[in-house]
Amino acid sequence: MKRFLLPPEYFHDLYADSADPWNLAGSEYERRKYQATLAALPERRFRNGLEAGCAIGVLTRLLAQRVDNLLAVDLEEVALRQARAHCAGLDNVGFARMKLPGQWPDGAFDIIMISEVLYYLSPQDIVETAAKCRQGTTDNAAVVLVHWTHPTDLPMDGDEAVQLFLDAAAPDLAPTRQIRTDDYRIDVLSARSLSGR
Repeated sequence: MKRFLLPPEYFHDLYADSADPWNLAGSEYERRKYQATLAALPERRFRNGLEAGCAIGVLTRLLAQRVDNLLAVDLEEVALRQARAHCAGLDNVGFARMKLPGQWPDGAFDIIMISEVLYYLSPQDIVETAAKCRQGTTDNAAVVLVHWTHPTDLPMDGDEAVQLFLDAAAPDLAPTRQIRTDDYRIDVLSARSLSGR
């Protein structure tokens, strides 16, 4: 397992080079992955949601159709400006600049979306993120992890990062649905009843 930290300016430099560094708005791959992500969600509407690492807000806009109150957070202000523009007119979406997991929003969420985020974190931060999710979810909440499974030049690959999260989240958050394609995995975790925690 790789063990290194990304430099603090990593994301700033990415957005300095490109307004959409991962081609989230134009990629057919991303469009199909977003469709699969939404299809994997439990078949209900959510009251309060958190999207970690919203980037330019493409998934945010789609997720907002299922969540009454959605808070989308990102580290980079330039990304958040684009996300706000992309989600203009959606009164149920708010944005905040936060560096997760050290900064974490107050309140309890019945859905937390962590898409393409974990492998940018240190192992310690992944464990802390799992702890924050355990503490910040309501009864029967869904925590959704979506990650690329090919080798990366990041601190960890997708499988390593997700497994570390799953181990740290157990037993309060347990997988109820796991989907694997040639390129990515989707893990839907469900929070145990608060009385059982």
